[in-house]
Amino acid sequence: MTYTNFTLETDADGIALVTWDMPDRSMNVFTEEVMTELDAIVDQVAGDAVIKGAVVTSGKDSFSGGADIVMLQKMLTAFTREKAADRQKATQQLFETAGFMSRLFRKLETCGKPWVSAINGTCMGGAFELSLACHGRVAADSDRVKMALPEVKIGIFPGAGGTQRVPRLTDQQQALQMLTSGQNLSPKKAKQMGLIHEIAAPSELIAMAKAMIRNGLKPVQPWDEKGFKLPGGPIYSAAGANLWPPAIAILRRETYGNFPGAAAILKCVYEGLLVPFDTALRIETRYFTEILQTTEAAMMIRSLFVSLQELNKGARRPSGLPPTQFSKIGVIGAGFMGAGIAYVTAKAGIPVVLIDRDMPSAEKGKAHSAMLMDDLVRKGRAKSEDKDGLLSLITPSDDYAALDGCDLVVEAVFEDSQVKKVATEKAEAALTSSVVFASNTSTIPITVLAKNSARPENFIGIHFFSPVDRMMLVEIILGRKTGDKALALAIDYARAIRKTPIVVNDTRGFYVNRCVLRYMSEAFKMLIEGVPAPMIENAARAAGMPVGPLALADETAIDLAQKIMHQTKRDLGPKAVSPEQMKLIDTMVDKHSRFGRKNGKGFYDYPEKPAKKHLWPGLKDFYRQQDADAVDFEELQQRFLAVIALEAARVMEEGIVSDPREADVGSILAFGFAPYTGGTLSYIDGMGAEKFVALARRLQKKYGAEFKPPKLLADMAQKGETFYQRFNPYPDDTGQAAA
Repeated sequence: MTYTNFTLETDADGIALVTWDMPDRSMNVFTEEVMTELDAIVDQVAGDAVIKGAVVTSGKDSFSGGADIVMLQKMLTAFTREKAADRQKATQQLFETAGFMSRLFRKLETCGKPWVSAINGTCMGGAFELSLACHGRVAADSDRVKMALPEVKIGIFPGAGGTQRVPRLTDQQQALQMLTSGQNLSPKKAKQMGLIHEIAAPSELIAMAKAMIRNGLKPVQPWDEKGFKLPGGPIYSAAGANLWPPAIAILRRETYGNFPGAAAILKCVYEGLLVPFDTALRIETRYFTEILQTTEAAMMIRSLFVSLQELNKGARRPSGLPPTQFSKIGVIGAGFMGAGIAYVTAKAGIPVVLIDRDMPSAEKGKAHSAMLMDDLVRKGRAKSEDKDGLLSLITPSDDYAALDGCDLVVEAVFEDSQVKKVATEKAEAALTSSVVFASNTSTIPITVLAKNSARPENFIGIHFFSPVDRMMLVEIILGRKTGDKALALAIDYARAIRKTPIVVNDTRGFYVNRCVLRYMSEAFKMLIEGVPAPMIENAARAAGMPVGPLALADETAIDLAQKIMHQTKRDLGPKAVSPEQMKLIDTMVDKHSRFGRKNGKGFYDYPEKPAKKHLWPGLKDFYRQQDADAVDFEELQQRFLAVIALEAARVMEEGIVSDPREADVGSILAFGFAPYTGGTLSYIDGMGAEKFVALARRLQKKYGAEFKPPKLLADMAQKGETFYQRFNPYPDDTGQAAA
């Protein structure tokens, strides 16, 4: 029998090697066709007396990325369409469809023949669940091998037996930590947890897997044998009593109940470990079906998987232009940002010249890369030769002539128009006219900076976020005269350094900073109202933000906020900045010298380690404090999310961002906008424009003009539209946009 996605070869010992190698795919994924073929292969292995057992592996560098989420999206779209006619029937169909993979893996592990998974590379999600269903598991001893069940990160959870097999192979505490965090496991860690049996040299992987079968591997899982006992003890035991109450409390503390998928994991594990295995799988599928129907799952799948992948593949790249193969990149400015840009460029294997005003400054910038690599070596994530190789790609210089031969130059000097003007002119004097010049600016409009260039069509903004090595987003800003070539090259560069690009039209603050400034401004307003500072920070985190707005203001520097406010007043007039907020910031900086984390005192105090930072007690003396019991905590949360989402809607209305995928993904990657919502626009779509507009108008009446819905939203509310319908990023597939 022949298959499209698999090959099956039986050796002289009767061991079948099942190799998964999907044509026209860079990585294996579970599709309907793949699962149908695997189902047939299980039957073939079980029914052929010659075959003693089977080894499943991959013909690619990676094992598999798991399930095809687009398939899952289509399944949910079908459910949405069919539930209008008969919800009970639609739910039953969703249950049956969603449970197919779980039933397939159960069939494999009870087929009567031993199966071994030979994991040769990345093994994620459903692929790791397949491996856990095999009777033996061997992983290659390679840095490329990472195993995980990361579904919780996109709003769902492992629904093909993962919540049942993991806690039957390892202790419940480690199982819960792995399942609720989606953490990656190295071969060594997976073996320590009992999730794999052996680690083999890559060249010996298949041989070791086959040897397990030849040596008498039992075709029965531990939980199917009489007398099986859970690692670490049963639920109702002293160990269980010490684990479960804190586990529930910790999850609540970390998620504030915002992630239904994470809560379902605890329910699946707890309930599943109390019943026979087949019943446990059915419980898991029921919860999986329930979670698939949540707004959180729909929005997170769309933004954090589908849209993120599409943007990473260059969805906004102009068509018809050949991809750029970078041979050399120039970075001007070896300060913290410039040094970080040089590091990620070299880490991508691209030679980079790092320019500063003198050699000591340039060398200091290169030393930043050495420090980052030393940290990776210390943690075992890199080797000393990796450090040497990366540093060999960075050439520090004080001579602009060293930029000759660059494909792209990124200017990352001080945020001052005149300083940037000098850098631009010096660089262009050393470059050919075809080279693209990019400015890393967070506030100055690109069109203004492009006036310093002799070729504005090749001038573009690439806004990195700090710290560059950890932040995964870049904003690519188009000036009024920026051409398609510059845009295509900037997107190619972002992809080369493994950053997610979003494309933004020119405006003050671009997209991300406009939203972030609204977030911090609302916190300042709450302080002035007398809301206790701890309530402000806790409300923001309860709303789903990873960092409170006052802590964020400290990270970005309060004196920088002061400079931005004063510059905004000069540029746009005194009404552009709230006088009360200006007074607050001026008092913090000028009277109390509280600049933020950088000088150890801001809205928080930063004592020496091991003591933790804490809110500055002096804040409560600034304004008369409200009684905490009288403050509407839920309304504080609504204010934070709504004020940011409204700014995102204005950005769409103004045409600054034109693709809702970029608004959503950008808001999550840049400043962590409540990931469970799917992003700023999905937050509105998930609530419904009409309901959101009603909320905004109620908040506007109580708190002011920042909550006034733009005309775009009022029109969408009236027509019952979503952003993904109004600004459909899939003009040839309306179903995809509505999903």
